[in-house]
Amino acid sequence: MAAKLTKASAVKAVNKRGALLVFPLNNRKEPASLWSELWPRTKMRWEWTDDGDDRVVQMWHMREQLSRSRQVVYCKWYQGRATLFSFDVFVNMLSFLGGTAGMEMSRESRMIMEALEADSPLSTKQLKAACELEGRLLEPTYNRALRPLWNRLWIVGFGEFEDSSFPSLGIGATKTLFEDLWTQAAAVEPATAEENLAARLGRENPFFRYAVKLARNQGDRADLRI
Repeated sequence: MAAKLTKASAVKAVNKRGALLVFPLNNRKEPASLWSELWPRTKMRWEWTDDGDDRVVQMWHMREQLSRSRQVVYCKWYQGRATLFSFDVFVNMLSFLGGTAGMEMSRESRMIMEALEADSPLSTKQLKAACELEGRLLEPTYNRALRPLWNRLWIVGFGEFEDSSFPSLGIGATKTLFEDLWTQAAAVEPATAEENLAARLGRENPFFRYAVKLARNQGDRADLRI
């Protein structure tokens, strides 16, 4: 019998694996996804038609519910894709990535962080307005400013806003929306976090390897912490 998609079943799958994509990457087995955990023998097809697989639509809506559930954490992380974390893995990822050197941020990234630390979550429209990054010409600048914040897990996805023709993801500062997890991460040494992640996920796990790659790209370790 096919697994039933419920918030409880989704949270259970995330907590079991530690980290999951929402949707599979080109239907590959790895990295593991919520779809592949619940329906491992079913290929996912983006069919948004009346006769398409309604599980795709269900999963899309579940993604939004999980983002604001406060039972898991949702980020645009692995290769910029929708990623769900259990709390323990998120804390260690945040320590591992947030405690690296190369902390210089662009002016736009700093503006985004300041806006979100003051008020979270914000819609894309609200965030762009707060940072004066509105308009098509500034879209690349806005996306570049977000990327390092997603990579370091300093921002999270939280709900949706109906402020345009298509709902936009709510974005919030991790420090503001998950203050307890932020505090926990600050108390873990990055080297310890790396070992915890290796033990929890496995060193060959795509999420662990991606985190190591990001950490290396951000520079050598330094005393500057999150």
